[in-house]
Amino acid sequence: MSMKVEKTENTNELKLTFNIPAEVFDEGMKKVYSKTAKYFNIPGFRKGKAPMQLIEKTYGPEIFYEDTFNEIVPEIFEKEVKEQNLEIVSKPEIDIKEIGKGKELVFTAIVQVKPEVKLGKYKGVAIDKIEYNVTDEDIQKELEQMANRNSRLISIEDEPVAEKDIAVIDFEGFVDGVPFEGGKAEKHELEIGSKTFIPGFEDQVIGMKIDEEKDIQVKFPDEYFSKDLAGKDATFKVKLHEIKRKELPELDDEFAKDVSEFDTIDELKNSIKEKLEEENLNKAKYETEDKAIQAVCDATEIEIPSGMIETEVDNMVKDIETRLSYQGLNMNSYLQMIGKTEAEMRKEFEEQAKKQVKSRLVLEAIVDAEKLEASIDEIEEKVNEMAKNYGKEASELMKNEQLINYIKDSMKAEKAVKFVVDNAKIK
Repeated sequence: MSMKVEKTENTNELKLTFNIPAEVFDEGMKKVYSKTAKYFNIPGFRKGKAPMQLIEKTYGPEIFYEDTFNEIVPEIFEKEVKEQNLEIVSKPEIDIKEIGKGKELVFTAIVQVKPEVKLGKYKGVAIDKIEYNVTDEDIQKELEQMANRNSRLISIEDEPVAEKDIAVIDFEGFVDGVPFEGGKAEKHELEIGSKTFIPGFEDQVIGMKIDEEKDIQVKFPDEYFSKDLAGKDATFKVKLHEIKRKELPELDDEFAKDVSEFDTIDELKNSIKEKLEEENLNKAKYETEDKAIQAVCDATEIEIPSGMIETEVDNMVKDIETRLSYQGLNMNSYLQMIGKTEAEMRKEFEEQAKKQVKSRLVLEAIVDAEKLEASIDEIEEKVNEMAKNYGKEASELMKNEQLINYIKDSMKAEKAVKFVVDNAKIK
């Protein structure tokens, strides 16, 4: 059993040629036969009892080839790659040269490998100082949001709909006089000014009175998610049933007592200021780190393999799918809503994926250059924190080699970021 490694004409790409002995392939065929015999229906034999030779005679010996390849190759591939210390970052492009019972299995695999990182200047990079100050307007805005959350709705009988009111309406939409799917609802609550409806719709509800009926003329946006409606003029027949208005509490000491542990509005304001100052410090910290690492990336030469970018895009798509599932949506409905194909969405992700991959490779290079490590005490502290958060036993988490390696890599990357920022020239 052997693997030959050759460079191709493309940077960071290798051609791997595998020669697997005939006896290994034939043994793999026997395993596949044992697993799949139950699926073959041969006259005169109960399912799963037909001899391998009879199945091969009936269907041809190649019936087992693909499954045998998949049975034996992954383990061999992983073992040979590990022995050669190759860091493969792409899905292999397989080309089978020779396959058959009693024959040596020969195939090639074109793969991309982790690129060389030529670090530029990473000590003493110059970046602008970032800081955010808390203003009285920031504190007032936070108070108003608290008041809004603690408001109550009152019914308005003798006034027309105004901005920020909640209008309870029936509506039905028509294009060219024909009602369209999804364009009808009864007793729908619409907050005026929320911009949740087609542009221009909410503005025309303003001024309506209870029990009034009105035709509202709008035009669907050109980029509307429904291709059938995009860019078209529409008429909505609307009837107003009810008007609700938020009644906000006074921002005084009583309000502070109701919504917090403080006795006065001044104490509540001070608490809000402290919270916002902490948020601003964290925001400035993250933005400073981002600018510092970006400066190092700009000074670093890396030819990033397409496979790494593709994998990063895959992860970004999976992240979206996970978040959509929490909302009871799937990718197809999401793509329809944003009016894009998956290919178009993936294309838009490529630049961000490239940036993320480059940042990760740069941090790994700094870790190696500065010999940064995560101590066992630091790892155990992190594991104890995770165990507490997830209700697990720390001793069990410490046995998870994959988790520990992830924690180590994450901590070393954090140290690399800190190293760059600590050594940066902040103007």
